[in-house]
Amino acid sequence: MRSIICVLLLCLLSPVFLAPEAQALSLTEKVKEHHYENGLRLLLVTRENSPTFSAYVTLGVGSVDETSDRRGVAHLLEHMLFKGTELYGTRDYAQEKPLLDEIEKVGSRIDVLKNQAGADSGELSALRQQLVELQGQHKALVIKDEFASLYAENGGVGFNAFTSKDLTTYLISLPANKLELWAALESDRMKHPVLREFYTERDVVREERRRSYDGNPSGLLYENLLATAYQTHSYRNPIIGWHSDIENLTLAETREFLTSYYAPVNTVIALVGDLDFDQAVEMVGRYFGDIPPGIAVPVVSDLEPESIGERRLDIVFDAEPRLAMAFHKPTLPSRDDYIFDLIDLLLSSGRTSRLYRALVLEQQLATSVSTFGAPGARFDNLFVITAIPRHPHSLAEVEEAITRELALLATEPVTEQELERALNRLRTDRLEQLKTNKGLASLLTYYQTVAGDWRYMATYDEIVAGITPEEIRAVAQKYFTSINR
Repeated sequence: MRSIICVLLLCLLSPVFLAPEAQALSLTEKVKEHHYENGLRLLLVTRENSPTFSAYVTLGVGSVDETSDRRGVAHLLEHMLFKGTELYGTRDYAQEKPLLDEIEKVGSRIDVLKNQAGADSGELSALRQQLVELQGQHKALVIKDEFASLYAENGGVGFNAFTSKDLTTYLISLPANKLELWAALESDRMKHPVLREFYTERDVVREERRRSYDGNPSGLLYENLLATAYQTHSYRNPIIGWHSDIENLTLAETREFLTSYYAPVNTVIALVGDLDFDQAVEMVGRYFGDIPPGIAVPVVSDLEPESIGERRLDIVFDAEPRLAMAFHKPTLPSRDDYIFDLIDLLLSSGRTSRLYRALVLEQQLATSVSTFGAPGARFDNLFVITAIPRHPHSLAEVEEAITRELALLATEPVTEQELERALNRLRTDRLEQLKTNKGLASLLTYYQTVAGDWRYMATYDEIVAGITPEEIRAVAQKYFTSINR
């Protein structure tokens, strides 16, 4: 018998799922910044404990910035920018370029015909065969993963990228004497990217979607949670896009999105490690300074209407039952968002947390329970609670138990001991991330992009330390309501 996965949406709770990281006031002294004429921003922290550095290049454009006809384009571009440039990833670009043009011509024609009523099936079949043949010829001219190979040969580790609702980031850690190599490769990726193997990579992304969402109960649950929680705002759309979105993204649309927004005016670079600030400013300016500013990402004007009642969705899927419950909430820098960071820890961080203790240890209603903020932080977001019932207990029993714990949080102030424990955990987790070059570079670009100023990190501890038990109770009472669920 198929199990029912229950998505219970509480509308009005959406803080930062990553507890915002900060360092004390000394951080404002350690971070040095430089603004270039083309809009690029450089943040640098010198650390001489190891002859290495971490580099994060973050663009303030994510899936939330896509229009309805281009959903999934930011994620697809993340894939495409590993394909190389006119200099890297090719055996002979002069020979490759005419072949790329022909592939685009045939692929674009297929994209037009495949959705056209009454299209000639014979022509479509012939074009698809022609595309396969052209791609076969093109394969001989491609050097796979040349960027990754060059970095690895020079001691690079952690070469990667990710796309979120709010931003896109490219990252690498290298020996300190390889700064110029990094600047040369990453500036070339911004100046002369080549979207080679577009049609095969589009198919790869479609398969990724099937694996991560269509056939994955957790992915399916989360995707439907967001689509139910948001009616208007583009946070409702999956980063990867819906199937029809991916299938119909064209090379021309993808290139236009790239040339418009993947540019200095939308970019912040963080370098953390054994580097000299003045030398880094000169090096980044030499390689990135002549890139045109580009177009600032347009403001997302969609406003989510106020919730007028609970939204609930039951998903039928062949998997063990699980539940996700969400509440709409404000994002940073709202004080309520800071309070939700503490609520997150109070409810589900460790064996002494309220939900874990009640549902997993004492009542043994669930095998797991978690809380987190989602799906982004540039705009008002959600506070999410997930749980998996322990057999033979039902989803209804787990939901009822969670509701009781939320009601308790909304009626009785937490103890000073609980609050202190949560604050200590928050500090520990934050310092753990800050002590690595990679962690600090990540946080600098994240808060510069999402909060508009990395200094959000520097004041975080002081603000959180001033939160009172009564404030936590008041926030729980305000947002953990059935109408906001």
